[in-house]
Amino acid sequence: MRLLLASLLLASSLGAAGAAECGPDKLGTSRVMSVGVSGGLEVGLKTYPRTLALADHEVILTFDDGPAPGTTARVLDALARECVRATFFLIGRNALALPQLVQREAREGHTIGHHTFSHPAATLRSMTFEAARDDIARGIAADEAALSERDATPDPAGAPHPRTPFFRFPGFADTPQLRDWLAASNIGVFGADLWASDWIAMSPQEELALTLGRLEREGRGILLFHDTQGWTADMLPDFLRALKRRGYRVVHMSPGAGAAPTREAPPGWTSETERIIGRLTRGLRGTSVPAL
Repeated sequence: MRLLLASLLLASSLGAAGAAECGPDKLGTSRVMSVGVSGGLEVGLKTYPRTLALADHEVILTFDDGPAPGTTARVLDALARECVRATFFLIGRNALALPQLVQREAREGHTIGHHTFSHPAATLRSMTFEAARDDIARGIAADEAALSERDATPDPAGAPHPRTPFFRFPGFADTPQLRDWLAASNIGVFGADLWASDWIAMSPQEELALTLGRLEREGRGILLFHDTQGWTADMLPDFLRALKRRGYRVVHMSPGAGAAPTREAPPGWTSETERIIGRLTRGLRGTSVPAL
């Protein structure tokens, strides 16, 4: 508890110092959204029929699969230069390998979410409930250990209690049983509203044009990037400057009490995730879902 309080105080002081250094030329973080997950939460229009209630031209930045040597530090540098806070959904084994980067993310005020221990290539849907549940719990324990430099042993009862109860399914490939278990554990499930598709090799310029084009069409949303990709790390400074020029505002989500502010999907909504997974299952057997 003392370590957690000290970390929070340090993050607060760093945030205050950063805010003092952030002039009007920086993108900045416009507001913090308190997201309650008690009893469960499922948001992100690529997968679920509701998302967080963002205003027009508001975005939430999220990064999956890290930390990674070389690229995560560059992503953090770009965010720091523009005084922007994001959410990182960590793979547990990567967190254990690079705890200094996990601790830097927390020190600089970013939110630490969870993304399983191993990120199974064929997704959690290919596993038994027990094996998938254990991979989630082990990943949470590893992330917590990287943050606090303690033993990475999951709760023997199988019920994780992370300080940030935010989880994202690899490939967004959930199951009803896993969603029910996470809800009973008071852990929220986060999809995305917009993909950068950066699991596909492309130039930074191509990724910038693709992501900005999608954002302009939607006008707001939870964005998904990967801090493990070099083209994303190269693209991010230009992307953040483009957000500033185009009048977008960054919202930082953090765990809170009460109900999360959400909005329903528009009429005619369908799950793009299920369409992609179904196509792969029918036509490309043996091919894994893209590493989302």
